[in-house]
Amino acid sequence: MKTPLPMPSQPETLIANGKEAHYLVEKDNVTGAEALILALLAEGVDTVFGYPGGAIMPVYDALYDYQDQLKHYLVRHEQGAAHAAQGYARVQKRAGVCMATSGPGATNLITGIADAMIDSTPIVCITGQVGKHLLGTDAFQETDVVSISLPVTKWNFQVTRASEIPEAIAKAFYIAQSGRPGPVLIDITKNAQVEKFNFKYQKINKIRSYFPKRKVDLAAVDRAAELLNQAQRPLMLVGQGVLLSQAQAELKQVAERAGIPMASTLLGLSAVEANHPLYVGYLGMHGNYGPNVLTNQCDVLLAVGMRFDDRVTGDVKRYAPQAKVIHIEIDPAEIDKIIKTTVALNSDAKETLQALLPRLAARQHPDWLARFKECDRTEYDKVLSKDFAPTTEKVKMAEVIKRLNELTQGTAIVATDVGQHQMTTTRYYHFTQTDSNITSGGLGTMGFCLPAAIGAKIGRPDRQVLAIIGDGGFQMTLQELGVIMQYHVAVKVIVLNNNFLGMVRQWQQLFFDRRYSSVDMTNPDFIKLAEAYSIPARRVQHREELEGALHDLLASPTAFFLEVMVEKEENVFPMVPAGAAVADIRLE
Repeated sequence: MKTPLPMPSQPETLIANGKEAHYLVEKDNVTGAEALILALLAEGVDTVFGYPGGAIMPVYDALYDYQDQLKHYLVRHEQGAAHAAQGYARVQKRAGVCMATSGPGATNLITGIADAMIDSTPIVCITGQVGKHLLGTDAFQETDVVSISLPVTKWNFQVTRASEIPEAIAKAFYIAQSGRPGPVLIDITKNAQVEKFNFKYQKINKIRSYFPKRKVDLAAVDRAAELLNQAQRPLMLVGQGVLLSQAQAELKQVAERAGIPMASTLLGLSAVEANHPLYVGYLGMHGNYGPNVLTNQCDVLLAVGMRFDDRVTGDVKRYAPQAKVIHIEIDPAEIDKIIKTTVALNSDAKETLQALLPRLAARQHPDWLARFKECDRTEYDKVLSKDFAPTTEKVKMAEVIKRLNELTQGTAIVATDVGQHQMTTTRYYHFTQTDSNITSGGLGTMGFCLPAAIGAKIGRPDRQVLAIIGDGGFQMTLQELGVIMQYHVAVKVIVLNNNFLGMVRQWQQLFFDRRYSSVDMTNPDFIKLAEAYSIPARRVQHREELEGALHDLLASPTAFFLEVMVEKEENVFPMVPAGAAVADIRLE
């Protein structure tokens, strides 16, 4: 290893992850590649996920001298780097960082970037690029990643001179983490990585013409409070914006003061502990019966940090037509985009709820809450009692998740992929600790879970991290088991295997006359595969094996792989059919 470069006599001090670190903010005659590393350190970055290649090789060479300060995790595919950065960002509440080379390396990041964009996850993506003189010549591994990524980034920029790097990185972190978070991409030409200049770094907290959040409109808050104070059947919808603004405490204070039932979107899960007396369940296509049906009976709908996704609203024309809608949302583009508001509060959720709280009258709505309890009983009779009843030889997905929830008491970080297992997990894993739900919402990316869980475990090594995946999604990024093996990442992986693309099969059964087209999967031996990566593994084929297997998984000090063979043609209910109203939710 090369001799580390000396630090200045009085370096800047940074507190990151509870640790004190020193970093350079000025240094003469450095390469652009080293300047990038110094800029990342100045932003408090200590973890990077990436995959090297020719166009970004100078950066990796510079990284060699800073391995003690900046830990790099070598993923097995660049998509895995983006998803791992997402998982890290979700649990750390700050931007994750990933790197890739030009051409296919950069394009392989795009799925993860798009996922981060629609789910408001702050990540900073750094790509290498061919030299400035080769741009536009179709040089080896050249793609115009700036144009490709434009629709799925909050901001992107191509660096063609070394001196542009400090400001570009400072802007990248500020934009990614401010307002409604999202991904940014910095593309750095190879010449800019090797040029030398006098490095000077200054963090950015303001950009001309960029206004990440607006001041709270107190007059609008007064109108919202008046509606809530008069409401007889209020309902609060809890979105991911509550988690992003760290407004969990304020949200519960508002709900408790005004006696408002709280229901969560998919990405809002874990903002409110599932055992809170005012929490009434999960919204959406496969959500709980009560909050879906009673959305169309409430008189005031308070939506906090959510965007009225189609999976929540169903048929927009028949969504809460009777309700006055109060929408708290930081992104002005989401206001009145899907659902017309009575009162729009275009500001930060935490600040807005703080302003709203003292204006609310102390109220309770016992009769209204009782309706949710009635719906819960109906759902139990029609759905839960069947999901938990061992009527078939094969294990049901719900049995696995229910027992996991009991054994962990809802305290684990749970990452899910996309499909039936995802909906089952979000229904039956009852989060009791905040910032614990890691899933792909808006984009619905199969392959998300495994690398995202790895990033989450690296970000929070002190917490149990469960990766719950279907057999289809697992095979999209299973190569990231190599990261678990190489870096000893203690993720607990559970594959619920029904040898089907289960959610597609469910739709084909219900809406396409059981014409099962290209959904039956012949899978490899997942246990042998896990063992090839030196990961302890076990398979459950019979119900009586489940309890011991789950204990082995949770007790393992290392990573553990558990495959559970589940019922092949199991369906997930309740279900709001596509295009139906939320009140038309099916229980069977």
